[in-house]
Amino acid sequence: MGTTTEGSRNGAAVALGITAAAGVATFGYAAFVERNLFGLRKENLAILPQGSRPLQVLHLSDIHMVPRQAAKTKWLQGLAELKPDLVVNTGDNLSHPKALAPLLDALEPLLEFPGVFVPGSNDYYAPRLQNPFKYFTGPSSSKADKPLKELPWQQMFARFGSAGWVDLTNRSQSVAVRGVRLDLSGVDDPHLGRDKFAGFPAGSSTAGEAPHLRVGVAHAPYQRVLDTFTDGGADLIFAGHTHGGQVCVPGYGALVSNCDLPTWRARGLTQWEHNGRAVPLNVSAGIGTSRFAPVRFACRPEAVLLTLTSR
Repeated sequence: MGTTTEGSRNGAAVALGITAAAGVATFGYAAFVERNLFGLRKENLAILPQGSRPLQVLHLSDIHMVPRQAAKTKWLQGLAELKPDLVVNTGDNLSHPKALAPLLDALEPLLEFPGVFVPGSNDYYAPRLQNPFKYFTGPSSSKADKPLKELPWQQMFARFGSAGWVDLTNRSQSVAVRGVRLDLSGVDDPHLGRDKFAGFPAGSSTAGEAPHLRVGVAHAPYQRVLDTFTDGGADLIFAGHTHGGQVCVPGYGALVSNCDLPTWRARGLTQWEHNGRAVPLNVSAGIGTSRFAPVRFACRPEAVLLTLTSR
């Protein structure tokens, strides 16, 4: 009996050791490997007016740059080889007070192309250290008990603007790209409750007769924002914020979206439906992570290249 008991204890200890080792290995993979496995998701959408030439739109989101991220910088710079017709940046570019120069260095080649942008909360404020398990209890609060450290968002906006990228923060503007008029409308970060829909550009009395596409742009895909874009006549919506769930279950997917978006929509191209209209919604899983939770599991970082073709 003593031998049997001792054997059971040894077996339990071995099992516990194996489990602990597996946990350490999984964390190491998520922290040091997968979060740097940058990839490009490609999508095709036949939504342009008939006879239009194809448009390639590069969607960037949630870069969360911090100093000394050489691999991320090199990969972002290399995206310029895609020669996109338009870059759509849906915010959370920064994650550190000293990240502006590294961010602009990484994006410099892409600033040569037409672009539009909206901010996320981590463009305005630096993230704070908190219990990472709170992320799985529901959307994180935008309120803080202490003042948040402001990031150099104004300088970032200025550089984007000087490169010709259009600021869509609670405003709308039309941009002509390869013979198609893109009527764009964006909102400030819904996660901070700053979103105010400006409507889509009206243009002239005959503007509706010319080839055009209405595009909504937001950082956080809260349902109220998606509904507003859809009711306003959007033909396509871009968003980020979710990180694709960031830590996912293989074969199942995201456990959280950090907003009220259903988790199965936390990454990818889906159809958002409201009041009888269905609009393509592209939610990027993002490129980075908060510097206080630098892990990804079953959810690789991504940029998205959408090729838009005629109906």
